[in-house]
Amino acid sequence: MTEPDPNDPVAVALELERLRGTLEAGFARVDGSLALLVQRSDQTDKQLADHEARLDELERARWPLASIAALTASAGVLVAVWELAAR
Repeated sequence: MTEPDPNDPVAVALELERLRGTLEAGFARVDGSLALLVQRSDQTDKQLADHEARLDELERARWPLASIAALTASAGVLVAVWELAAR
């Protein structure tokens, strides 16, 4: 088979069309990959927001524990002082 003449306008047009098709396929693949990354990023943002909300709720529910512990310790100290004073 003989090589086509590189200066032939038909050969140039065919080669350009082939390159165009290759570029379109590549861009479609990259576009699909970017869409997938955006979707995963959105899901990650939603999970992060959910975890932040849950963590805030746990922190709000935990605050009475320290107060109760401090009151119990204070009551224990008062009872110990009372018993020492009663001797």
